[in-house]
Amino acid sequence: MVITVLARSKPGQPRSTTNIFILNLSVADLSYLLFCVPFQSTIYMLPTWVLGAFICKFIHYFFTVSMLVSIFTLSAMSVDRYVAIVHARKSSSIRVGRHAMFGVVLIWILSLAMAAPVAHYQGIVVREDNNTFCWEVWPDHQRKVYVMCTFVFGYLLPLTLISVCYAKVLNHLHKKLKNVSKKSELSKKKTAQTVLVVVVVFCLSWLPHHIVHLWVEFGSFPLNQASFLFRMVAHCLAYSNSSVNPIIYAFLSENFRNSYKQVFWCRLPSKCPVKDTRELRSRMETAPSTNISVTYKGHDSQISKML
Repeated sequence: MVITVLARSKPGQPRSTTNIFILNLSVADLSYLLFCVPFQSTIYMLPTWVLGAFICKFIHYFFTVSMLVSIFTLSAMSVDRYVAIVHARKSSSIRVGRHAMFGVVLIWILSLAMAAPVAHYQGIVVREDNNTFCWEVWPDHQRKVYVMCTFVFGYLLPLTLISVCYAKVLNHLHKKLKNVSKKSELSKKKTAQTVLVVVVVFCLSWLPHHIVHLWVEFGSFPLNQASFLFRMVAHCLAYSNSSVNPIIYAFLSENFRNSYKQVFWCRLPSKCPVKDTRELRSRMETAPSTNISVTYKGHDSQISKML
């Protein structure tokens, strides 16, 4: 739904940088739900891995890619809002679609590269009882380095950047409240609020996932029913983040709700505004007389009518 609404921009009107980033985030979320969740759910439903080596590598690789794309996109969105609100005069030359598209391409390249070690070391492990499992087999201490790098560069530093950007945005809005019209200020606040809620939900959704990985590598992760339940909850929270973003857009973004009505609501003839029909009829009635050639089905001749 989000992809459909954002992709259908008005003819001749360029997409905003915010919509480009939200569209990229939605594509990553949808890809994750389609390509990762159905296969990863078999880990908890089946006693062994039965989907082969390629699926084993792919789902864990794309799991990491989608996580990195999400956090990098949210970071880019926070910088975009910072420029739009704090540096409004310069934003018209900085916040252009070309720059946003370049940022999206860079985000995917970085994410694909940072997740490459997961695809390399993920594989099938066969135990003595001939049961197969999809597991990561890393050389000594290299997995600890990778887990820490992923946590720092894929979670901690982006969240620090996001927090700094929004702190500056809120400080600017507080100081400049009297110098900006109420309508413009309200619009900026709603946009910042939408992105901020998305970021907070992302933090809460992915934090348990990082806690599990850090606990396994640097602590003593217990193998009992409680730890299994905690790990499953961490996975479910990560899954839920990909499906909750559209709900946030729908409830907090007025522009999204208006675009949604234009795309879906007016597809029903009875729901389209009557005003547009009256305007069209008025234009037809006041238009100058024109000779129009009309072809009627079932007849070979053309009848010229004067309107």
